Amino acid sequence: MAFKPQGYNAVAPYLIVGDAGATIDFLVATFGATPLRMIPHEDGRLRHGEVRIDDSVVMLADAMEGWPPVPSHVHVYVADVDATYARALRAGATGVQAPVQQDDPDRRGGFRDAGGTTWWVGQQMA
Repeated sequence: MAFKPQGYNAVAPYLIVGDAGATIDFLVATFGATPLRMIPHEDGRLRHGEVRIDDSVVMLADAMEGWPPVPSHVHVYVADVDATYARALRAGATGVQAPVQQDDPDRRGGFRDAGGTTWWVGQQMA
């Protein structure tokens, strides 16, 4: 038996958020994420969920007693940083930094979703 599910990377960010369902909807709208495994808690909150963004899996759960929401930062490489940034804003994100080319090969921008996660998106330009 394999030590991890087929198609999963060895490392995945795990986000504890205030509304995992809303975060999943945001990730679908912004990144075209594909929902994977969802394990609900008896009270309807999400005990554990997973979405795939490109070649990576992001794991997340609703905050519960003993597990408060934690603001996090996640970086995602995308094929079109400007289009992704625009989709995020349309999906309800707050802009942190419009995409800009700085002194490295990446054009990068950032936005914060309603759950408090700051998403940095980058596109390699050189």
